[in-house]
Amino acid sequence: MTESVKNTLLFVVVGGLILLTGFTQSWNSAILILNMGLISAIMAIGVNLQWGFAGLFNVGVMGFVALGGLAVVLVSTAPTPGAWSSGGYGIVLSLLLGAATVVAAVLVATRMPKGRAQTLTIVAILIVGFFIYRAVFDPSVAGVEAIEPAVAGNLGGLNLPVLVAWPAGGLLAAGAAWLIGKTALGLRSDYLAIATLGIAEIIIAIMKNEDWLARGVKNVYGIPRPAPVVGYEVDLQNDPSFVARADWFGLDPVIASTLSVKLGYSLLFMIVLLALLWMAQMALKSPWGRMMRAIRDNEVAAEAMGKDVTRRHLQIFVLGSAICGIAGAMMTTLDGQLTPGTYNPLRFTFLVWVMVIVGGSGNNFGAVLGAFLIWFLWVQVEPMGLWFMSLITSSMPDGSALKSHLIDSAAHMRLFTMGLVLLIVLRFSPRGLIPEK
Repeated sequence: MTESVKNTLLFVVVGGLILLTGFTQSWNSAILILNMGLISAIMAIGVNLQWGFAGLFNVGVMGFVALGGLAVVLVSTAPTPGAWSSGGYGIVLSLLLGAATVVAAVLVATRMPKGRAQTLTIVAILIVGFFIYRAVFDPSVAGVEAIEPAVAGNLGGLNLPVLVAWPAGGLLAAGAAWLIGKTALGLRSDYLAIATLGIAEIIIAIMKNEDWLARGVKNVYGIPRPAPVVGYEVDLQNDPSFVARADWFGLDPVIASTLSVKLGYSLLFMIVLLALLWMAQMALKSPWGRMMRAIRDNEVAAEAMGKDVTRRHLQIFVLGSAICGIAGAMMTTLDGQLTPGTYNPLRFTFLVWVMVIVGGSGNNFGAVLGAFLIWFLWVQVEPMGLWFMSLITSSMPDGSALKSHLIDSAAHMRLFTMGLVLLIVLRFSPRGLIPEK
């Protein structure tokens, strides 16, 4: 069996599993798995660029995904009436003052002769700058958060189309990645992993606690949909032509409207995935891609050949993070809400890493395959485990402690299965299901 035939069969098998879900459970569940699989595939491509192309061990994927979701709120939601006049401009001014304080301290550190005078000047700048920053920031935040805190209490957004928020999410994540990369990419791989994980947690902590930004843990609801491709179920159900089409297919209008909305998302997500996959493949086959892999395999030799390793690492770190930001914006749009409390490393970092490793590090198609396969298992393993445990305990008497324990353990089947799949793949195909060529 040729390699191309084997790879095609793997994609067919995963597609068949999703279709089987539609036939045996519901098409709503199948399309939801498809949509989240598409988003996960985009995240996996971003991580694959960083790890598969350049060998960067980024364990802060969650932070960049969250920044993409934050961009949707800041770009596509309506501005809160009176928020800017109540303190929005003061918040912006305070942030600029804080940035100016840091810049001033850096300039003193780089241009002033080393010694006690330099140290005292830097300390004085930081202390004075901090108090000025807080004097402007605190009352401004209080003014914004006092505006209808039950439904608002934040600045709101620019009220632009939500599709504009997707590239904006990539830009926001890229900007954060540039700042992080300038300080963290000089670290060795294990220290880089610790640094990126910690920074991701800081990003989530800020989103949870700064209510003026995106309502914190009170969440933002009612994020607009990417019309006209994706409409609203109520509008479709009130459309006579749509109801007639649903009747022709033999579907209830309510179910048909739900399927139509989800398929609209599927179309948009597929377009974004194919575009990013094509660009990643072109980059992989280009001289730039060959250079990145040469740096990955031997940094010392690449540097001896005149390559700026640090600059290239920063470049691909920013690109991969931007792709994760785009995926985060798409996921928030699909959910219709931003919930900072749901971002956790297990789902938004380590699961994506499992997708890349199982699919095949360094191979973009492998990353896509791993994303669909692992997401399908993540969704389906728990109900399958509950069915299996119910089957093997069916002969046990009710009230049995062993029966209760086995049924309760089905909730842990996700973690067990992810570990088992990872071990099996690393044992029998350590380079992944579709290895790098």
